[in-house]
Amino acid sequence: MNDIRKSTTIIFQPYSKHLLVAAIDFGTTYSSWAFSFKHEYDSDPTQVSAKQWQGHESQKGPTCVLIKPDGKTLDSFGFDAEAKYTELIEEEEHNDWYFFRRFKMKLWNQKLIRNSKLEDENGRKLLARTVFALAIKFLKDDLWDVANDRIADAVLQKEIHWVLTVPAIWDNAAKQFMREAAEEAGIKSDMLSIALEPEAASLFCRHLPVERSGDELSLGSLRAGKQYLVLDAGGGTVDITVHEVTPFGDVKELYKASGGAWGGTKVDDSFEEFLACLTDKTVVKKFKDDHLDDYLDLLRRFEVKKRNIDPDKDSKVVMSMPLSFFTTVKELLNKDFKEVVDHSSYSKQVSLSGEKLKMDPTVARNFFKDSIDSTIEHVKDVLQKRENRGVEAILMVGGFSESKMLNKAVKQNFPGLKMIVPNEAGLAVLKGAVVFGHEPRGISERISKYTYGIAKDSRFNSSKHPESAEFTDSDGVNMCKDVFDKHVVAGQSLKVGEAQSEQTYVTRPSHTSTVTIRIFAAKSKTPFLVTDPGCRLVGKCNIPMTGTGADRKILVRMIFGGTEIDVECTEKATGNVWHIPIDFLS
Repeated sequence: MNDIRKSTTIIFQPYSKHLLVAAIDFGTTYSSWAFSFKHEYDSDPTQVSAKQWQGHESQKGPTCVLIKPDGKTLDSFGFDAEAKYTELIEEEEHNDWYFFRRFKMKLWNQKLIRNSKLEDENGRKLLARTVFALAIKFLKDDLWDVANDRIADAVLQKEIHWVLTVPAIWDNAAKQFMREAAEEAGIKSDMLSIALEPEAASLFCRHLPVERSGDELSLGSLRAGKQYLVLDAGGGTVDITVHEVTPFGDVKELYKASGGAWGGTKVDDSFEEFLACLTDKTVVKKFKDDHLDDYLDLLRRFEVKKRNIDPDKDSKVVMSMPLSFFTTVKELLNKDFKEVVDHSSYSKQVSLSGEKLKMDPTVARNFFKDSIDSTIEHVKDVLQKRENRGVEAILMVGGFSESKMLNKAVKQNFPGLKMIVPNEAGLAVLKGAVVFGHEPRGISERISKYTYGIAKDSRFNSSKHPESAEFTDSDGVNMCKDVFDKHVVAGQSLKVGEAQSEQTYVTRPSHTSTVTIRIFAAKSKTPFLVTDPGCRLVGKCNIPMTGTGADRKILVRMIFGGTEIDVECTEKATGNVWHIPIDFLS
């Protein structure tokens, strides 16, 4: 390929014209759906209808999937899946069934391929995409069924635009995985948008007035030029981004999304580690293996308790323990549970009265330590960055942001910043995803996490190219292979709808049907070769070639400002234009 030329072109990306936008918030711990008609959005963007889980007084249900023994058919989802699997365990008929819970985090921070598998609660494996697709299909069909009395005859399924939420810190492969799972669930790709969770929450909260934001300050009251940090604390991840209000009323990202696996489930993990320390690791493992129904029930009880653990109250935290836990302790340790507690390292802080485990508040607060410490340290690091020194407020959203422990820690550590915690912070992402579907350009700019580029061959220059990369092409010209041809640079501001790079490549005459371009990413701003340390192949793009003759040029325009990367390719000889998806899962 030859040297490139660059130019910039604006691509108009219109607001949504669909009659109805439906969003699925696929969470680690809880999931749900919501929707609104376009006329409702035009009247009041916060007027969003969300699912009510009957009998549970909740607008979110647990992310649990029960699949029949054939490994293909969904039996139930959410509360119903938990209840049905409990019945199967009691009847000892569960061994051939598949039960998955809190499986979303399997997509985080690992190499994903199309054939990646998930392990269920009993160690059986299924294709991960099958599990995700069945869950998404349930939520999609449930929305249509439940809301049918409102949308029947008013809107056709083809007039619904769907939005699926993902953490902002997920990589492109994970986003593509979710898109393909949604397609398998029956959602057409051109009717689906991927929304980043903290961005969705930010968009929703921008529309909340003070009286509905639950605070003295509303996000909507921030004027142009004001900056705020979004702390999206969910079940699995804590996502952190920094936004600035633009003169047009939308927001732009100032600092790349970052975070980690420090959400509410990390507190659950600490509670489980506490039980193992109190008794023994083998006890907890056998309890979970032999009495999964009681184990799940115990975690549900803890979920209720942890929401009310207060840093300013000294009352004991009382947990009712399942009888099966007592019998497991006796079986493995040959001691009564009370005797084990009384002789443990927690003997002065924890006691057992009947079936009730009573913990001093210091013990209960310690469950939050790892999660909160990691979150606070990361927020401090983000706020110390030069580009973020104008931040005036912290917006806390996500289910875990309702924790009194996390709330106080943030307020204590950042006393100079205004705190915004909207009412029902746990629904801000879900409802914000609906807003995003109606108004995708509410986020006008994003920051590139990586330097992205294409591997190409370039004429060899001994003054800058290593000899190890030199080769001679078919025309006898000395070339350098594997040059990192940069399209965007890490930290670069990317305007939504704008082609950040427009580059022309010359292909070889041998490329008669398709040209494959390899796309690489690096944290460094100055990678030279795609083989440099820290560079990694992230995807491939196959460009069809139909032209003939000497002019074998293709124009590649890459648009990075959206939640997914768009590649537009034009074959110069024919004028043919393709929008080519990058395959991040190959």
